[in-house]
Order: sequence, then C-alpha cells, then structure tokens
Amino acid sequence: MAYTPFDLTGKVALVTGGNRGIGLGMAEALAASNADVVLWCRNAASADEAVAKLKTLGTGDATAFSVDVSDEQSVVDGMALTNAWKGRLDTVIANAGVSARGIPFIQQDTQTYRDVLSVNLDGAYWTLREAAKVMVERAKDGDPGGSLMVTASMAAVEGAARNQAYAATKGGVISMVKATAVELARYGIRANSILPGWIATDMTSNAQGDDKFEENVIKRVPVRRWGKPEDFGGIAVYLASDASSFHTGDTLLVDGGYSIF
Repeated sequence: MAYTPFDLTGKVALVTGGNRGIGLGMAEALAASNADVVLWCRNAASADEAVAKLKTLGTGDATAFSVDVSDEQSVVDGMALTNAWKGRLDTVIANAGVSARGIPFIQQDTQTYRDVLSVNLDGAYWTLREAAKVMVERAKDGDPGGSLMVTASMAAVEGAARNQAYAATKGGVISMVKATAVELARYGIRANSILPGWIATDMTSNAQGDDKFEENVIKRVPVRRWGKPEDFGGIAVYLASDASSFHTGDTLLVDGGYSIF
C-alpha cells in the first residue's frame, strides 16, 4: 500500500497573513498538497493574485476573507465564515505579524509596543481560541483531530536587540502553544510553533542587500543564504498532515542552522 500521509485532500487549512511572505509560502505548499486553503488579510482584494495561484497548484479550492486579527470581533466573525466555507476546519496557522525593529529600547513608545502586541500576541490568541472552539465541537461530534500552528521567531529564544516588543510576543506565543497542546490533546488537536530565522520577506527588506548585515549575520548562517518563504512549505504540510499525529507542543526552528553556530 502506498504511503500518502502528506496528501491533504479533504482538509481545510487557514493561514492568517497568508497573502505574502512566509504565510504565502506555507499556503502554496498546502494547496499543492490538495488542501482547501483560506487566507486571512486585512483586505481580501490584496490576496486575489495569491488565491488565483493557489487554485492552480492542487485539486483543492482557495479563497480569502478580510480579517483584522488585532480586532477580536473580526477574528470571531472571520472564523465563522471560514468554518462555513467548506463546513470544516482542520489546520489553522496563526502567521500574521508585524515588527517595530530598529528603534532603540529607550526610545520605544508605548503605542508601538501595544500595536505589535495587538497583532502578534492578541491576534494569535484570538485566532487559536476561535479555531479551538470549532475543532473541539467537531471532536465532540465524533470527528476528532486538528492542527494549530503559530509562526513564532528565532527572536523568542535569542537576544533580539531593538526588537523587545516583537521578541516578547514571539516568546509569548510559544508558551501559549504549549498550554494549548496539553489542554486539547484529548480531542486529537495538536499545537506547535514554527520559529523562522533570517528570512527574505518584507519584514527584513531593510537588511537585505546591506553589506554589513550580510557580512556579519548571513555569513554566519551555516546554509550560507537567506531563508525563503517556500522553505516553510514542508513543515506546514507535515504539521497539517496525518504524519504528525503524535507531534505536539513543539518549537521547530527553521533557520538554516543559525542558532547553533
């Protein structure tokens, strides 16, 4: 018998902030593995191109909804729409995030701190909570299972100068995921954190091409390059698939070996 645990046919996956960067890299791999994929972004029209591409990658469907994860009611309403789209929800990736990197700690203002927390920590909390409600209810109806993921960051486990608010949120979501993994395991629901290293996305655009940064940081990456959004496709598919049915509460570094060198 063929071993096909990575075929996601019939599974529905949600990726917040999935219209670009790491989120899009994960969404594309999920779609190519035949999942039905939902993207959340503040303006669904901005995801039209991404949705069109996702529909060509596998046998599944794709759509996008306008959801502001920093607004609790928007998340509640968005999760209801997402669950109603195909009548189920199997995988949720809380990926939407912002950064305020580059401002010295003693110059950072409280509003910026609150803005980062509202997206990265509050948004992840509300997204996972509302997804858990859907998955627990399905389990009580005799259909257990589900995979929850959060895009954390290497900044959660290593010093991130001038990035205290961002680092705090990413450390926070790791703890949130561990608690969730323990509590929801009885329903067959898994929860894991993905920790990217230095990835070439809009968030790191200021550092890309900077000779000093490339020399001092990227040359320290054992793989000797920037990470790419597509580097996260495999881990997303694995955690969404039945192959990871006994894998929960973990923090998975995807950093080209940077953190151990």
